[in-house]
Formats: sequence, C-alpha cells, structure tokens
Amino acid sequence: MDAADRFDVVVVGSGFGGAVTACRLAEAGRRVLVLERGRPWAPGSFPRTPHDFQKAFWDPVAGRHGLFDVWAFHGLNAVTASGLGGGSLIYANVMLRKPAEGFADAGGGAGPWPLTREDLDPHYDRVAAVQQPVPYPLEHPAYAATGKATALAEAAAAMGLEACRPPLAVRFAATEGGEPRPRAPIHEPLPNLHGVPRSTCRLCGECDIGCNDGAKQTLDLTYLTRAQAAGAQLRTLCDAQTLEPGDDGGWRVGYRQHVGALDGVPAGLRDPQADPRRVVAARHVVLAAGTMGTVRLLLRNRTVLPHLSPAVGHRVSGNGDQLGFVRGARRGGPGDEERPWRYLDPSHGPVITTSVRVPAERSSCGREHYVQDGGAPAFTEWLWHALEVPEAVWGERHQLTRRLRDRMSGHHDANLSDELARLLGSGHMSAAMMPLLGMGLDVADGRLYLDQDGRLELEWEDEQADGHYAALAASSQALAAAMGATWSRAPARHLTTVHPVGGCAMAEDPAHGVVDPGGNVWGHPGLHVADGSVLPGPVGPNPSFTIAAVADRFADAMLQDGRA
Repeated sequence: MDAADRFDVVVVGSGFGGAVTACRLAEAGRRVLVLERGRPWAPGSFPRTPHDFQKAFWDPVAGRHGLFDVWAFHGLNAVTASGLGGGSLIYANVMLRKPAEGFADAGGGAGPWPLTREDLDPHYDRVAAVQQPVPYPLEHPAYAATGKATALAEAAAAMGLEACRPPLAVRFAATEGGEPRPRAPIHEPLPNLHGVPRSTCRLCGECDIGCNDGAKQTLDLTYLTRAQAAGAQLRTLCDAQTLEPGDDGGWRVGYRQHVGALDGVPAGLRDPQADPRRVVAARHVVLAAGTMGTVRLLLRNRTVLPHLSPAVGHRVSGNGDQLGFVRGARRGGPGDEERPWRYLDPSHGPVITTSVRVPAERSSCGREHYVQDGGAPAFTEWLWHALEVPEAVWGERHQLTRRLRDRMSGHHDANLSDELARLLGSGHMSAAMMPLLGMGLDVADGRLYLDQDGRLELEWEDEQADGHYAALAASSQALAAAMGATWSRAPARHLTTVHPVGGCAMAEDPAHGVVDPGGNVWGHPGLHVADGSVLPGPVGPNPSFTIAAVADRFADAMLQDGRA
C-alpha cells in the first residue's frame, strides 16, 4: 500500500461524531482521513425546485447520490442525511443539553448511562465554543415578527410549563456578539472549506432542507473546516464497505468511490485516485456513520470481528419523535368564529425557536418529553392553502357568474385584481397552522439486523413506548388548545424519526454494550465508535449536542491514554 494511503486515524462519517473527532485529532497533530459517502453541499447548492428535489435522495444502486436517506422499516420510518457535515445539513439547529437526571436510567431496564451530566458538561462547553449557539433574538425588531414562537411560549405559560428559547447553531449576527441583522455578510476568521460567502439568517424556514445562505453553523462550515485547515484529508463520495484488522496491528478500510457522481466536487474534497474500489490503512479507525451506517458496517464485517459484542444492533431508539400539526389557531379558541385568527406563520423564522419541557411529574407516562414549534419553507404553505382554494372558488361563484354575465352583455371591466384576490381565499388555512415537533424518553428496545439478502432491517415493537407517545400527544393537544387550535398526528402509518440513536451502546462490559465508556469497541483495540449509535438510550431533547459532546469526550480519551 502506498504511504499516501496510510494514516494515524481514519474516520468514517462526517456528522456530529465524526466531524468533532476528526477536528480534535487533526488539531492534535494526527494524520487524519475522513471518509464521507455523500457529496459536499455548499451554501447555494441545496435543492428547491421539484426538478432538483427528485434528484436529492440517496440510493446509489438507483444512481441517486442526494442529501436525504429515507428508511421505511416495519413500525418505524427514519430520515437521515448523506453529505459532508452529516445530519447537521438538515437538522433544526437546537443545542440543548441532556438533563442531569436523565443519565440515571437508560430505559427498558438497562440501568444508568455509564457517564453523567457532570462528565459531559466540559465537553458541551467545548462544542458550544465552536458552534456558537445563541437563542433566537426575538427581542430584536428585525426578528420579532414570528407568530409561532410567541404562541407556543404563551401556551406553555398558560399551562404552567417551562418554555425556553433554546440555543440555536445559527448566525443571526455578522460577528460573534454583534447586532442581529438578516441577510448580513458573515465575517469568518477562517474561510470555510467551500470558499463561498455566507450571510445571516433571513427567516425562511428552510433549515431542514439545507440552508442556502450559510446561516446555519453546519459542521462543514465549522469543525470540518478547522479539521482540513489542521491537515485532515476529506474524501467525499467514498462509501466504506469493508473493515478488517491489518497485519501491522492496525486496520484496513475498503470503500467504494462513487466515481460517476464526482462532477463538480473540488479536488480538495475527493479521493486523489479515480479507482472505484480503494483501501486505506490506519492505526485507528473511528466509525461515525450514524446508527444505520455504523451498525450495518459492523454487521457486514462481523466474520472478521470475532470478539464483537452480541449487543451490536440492540437498544435502538427513535428518541421518542412524533410529528403533529396545529391547525386553525384562533384567539378565541378552536371553533370560535367570532374571534380573529391567530397567525402562526410557519415559514417565518428558523424551523425551531421555542422548546417546551414537560417534566416527568406532569407527564401521564412518568417520563419527560419536549414539544417544539416547527417551521417549514414557504412552498409548503401553498400546499396547505390548496385545501382552502375550492371553498374560496365556491364562495365566489356568484361574483364569477356576474362577471360572466357582464362580459356577455358587453359591460367590460378590465380590472380583475379584486376577483383574483378573492379566488385565492383568505389564506387562513396555511397561516394559522404549524408543525408541532415532539420527542422524549421512549424505550430503546429496537434491534437492527441484516436479513438473508444482507439488507438492514429493524425489529421494532413500540408497545412499551405507547405510554410515551400517548403522553406526548396529550401535551401537544393541550398546547394546541391553549393556542386556540386543534392538533392532529401526522397522517403516517408508522412513526417517523429524524433522531435514530443506539445500536452500538456504550456499557461497562461487552455483554451489555458494543463500546466501553471511552468509545473503544470491546475486544478490538484501535477500533472506536463515536456517533449517536453509542447512546444507550434516548436523549430526550434533540440529540445532536449530546452526540457531539460524547465524541469530544472520546477524542480526549484517545489522546490522553496514548491510543491515538
């Protein structure tokens, strides 16, 4: 093997685990390679039109190398990302810490987490220093007019619940600590790896489909930019397939390079070789491909990993995710036709601005959960509005008949502005609604496995977690009622998660977990896991901050004990 393909550390994946680990090790002087199966997505490149969106899904077998990887398992669907920066490209920017009491029980009889909030706090702090999260600046005039933020906070207050504006990894100001201003050019002391300009949040509700302004502090713009500046190599469209011990005590990683999708990818973000099949070697390998990717890679290579824990694939959780919709918000309550509508304007602002915590003592299942306002791009409001158009047209039938009669009798009024405006209806349907996002402490009893054809499958029975979803629905309904609205669960056959965690849980022994509390795979020196799959149970709030903090702690362990 060429010396250029030998590294100190190979990191598979570039999400919250991989980006943090790669940056920490590269800045410590290690020779680091990051393998990312997806492509780079610079600000300005994210899809917006139907023509672009149909190409924005990940299915290499079908020739698709897009951003969204959608899984449909029995009982649970999952949406994950494929691209340089991983899940940060499509997450809603929330950086909440896991409450201290949540570490005492991983759920499902698994006992406590093998670390505490006190263990993680310095790592939360270190990640925050890089990502620079700040609350939504609702008090600033340029950002004040967002109905969904104030409506949810007022509803929580009416119910006696704790609500906050969570820290968001979004740039609202051009400089750190500066005056918030939409569309302002962002000052970057270290130019981002894409070499493109960025601007502050313009309140478009497009966080979850990729920020074309670069206002989001996605990992490619923060940790991975720093990692590359420290000497790390970043190779995109490189899909890890094989993993095996090397002859020298290290590891060999084989990957498939999606050569046909490399057009437009800068030389600094691709493999210098054009071969579709490649192998690299390293003293250490860090798997950070997310719950689905990491578990699948370990299961596919189990024959060369003889001491792999039998717990691999177990303890999978969807972090209790539940999607619903608030509809018909009125200031006088649902069905009160005499009171004005309450406009929530879901496309105005970042996706999430407010988080409501329902503590265990207020939850019918005895486990805490969270409800957050949801934003959506403006084009989705037109989809909701389409439900209102037939009623508007029917209501204007007499006016249309009169216009037709006047036309036939020779009385012609060329101005159609009022008629066209009336045909559009009131717009209440789309403006007085919003998604409502729920999550919390479900039961981590899912199991990922490979079927006889080598495809990843999930064994998922949610009966144990039924209490959680019922409690979450009750809280969502009550909050919606306090907003003068109704709530309904998303019309999907199965639950859908955007926060899959578990599958390589950390534990104090290999019988109960795949990695030790330092992220080292039991029985396989030099092999590590640093992503959401190591979490032994649901986080409760949005998991990304906790995943990044755990990865930072693992990086410390690798550096301090001399293993890397």
